[in-house]
Amino acid sequence: MAEAAETSIVIPAFNEAASIGAVVRDLTAAAPWHEILVVDDGSSDGTSAEATRAGARVVRHPYNKGNGAAVKSGIRAATGTCILIADGDGQHRPADAARLVSQIGEYDLVVGARSGQTHATLPRRVGNELLNALATFLTEQRIPDLTSGFRAARREQLLEFLHLLPNGFSTPTTTTMAFIKAGYSVRFEPIDAARREGVSKIRLGSDGFNFFLILLKVITIFSPLRLFAPISAAAFAVGAAYGVWTILTQSHVTNSSVLLIVLSVVILLVGLVSEQISSLRFEGRPPR
Repeated sequence: MAEAAETSIVIPAFNEAASIGAVVRDLTAAAPWHEILVVDDGSSDGTSAEATRAGARVVRHPYNKGNGAAVKSGIRAATGTCILIADGDGQHRPADAARLVSQIGEYDLVVGARSGQTHATLPRRVGNELLNALATFLTEQRIPDLTSGFRAARREQLLEFLHLLPNGFSTPTTTTMAFIKAGYSVRFEPIDAARREGVSKIRLGSDGFNFFLILLKVITIFSPLRLFAPISAAAFAVGAAYGVWTILTQSHVTNSSVLLIVLSVVILLVGLVSEQISSLRFEGRPPR
């Protein structure tokens, strides 16, 4: 089991001067952490000054690179063996931080799973539920909160997937999917999160589409047949059904049905090759 004394807390922050000081002070009071590291992602307010004043170590980007880039900088700069990633907007309760970290050892990744009421608007709640359902299908494991940024894992395991992490807001999505598909043990710990302070920096339309693309990217890296097999089956079913219908009604098979059946075979073969390529990424992986 991991302990607070060996845990670096990484907090990506962009224009969070109003809340970052209180976040750092509350976390400091909650447990004797190894360090609290705030990554100021090119803020134009006093985020760095407030974080430093509260006792955090600050890494500053010269310009805004994105939430994921800030998380990656924090992981690289952290010196603890375990890392807890938290938001800088005051959503997460400091008392939950130690609870997540204490489960590292039995689990490889512990995610703070928020209740649906945490999401401020109905469209955001619906969007997150759709992403959770899609991720559950693709990974064959129930995922109650795919996009929670409150999570703990060992630094060495996060470094294993660092090259996959995007610079935008899809870092939680990518780490969750990557850990699950790599065979690591993932725990979704229920938490109650407060409403965020200020305005959310996530745009529902464009970022929601990016989340979807990230899901497809990660699943094709780790388990491509979960994507290719259903598409192949659907194309074959449509082609075969259309072929049977044309035989019964027109006494011949149309080119369209033949093309759909051939397409289904090609998609399946591509999926099989992708699956073999995917398995190569684990060759030579150090034993755990």
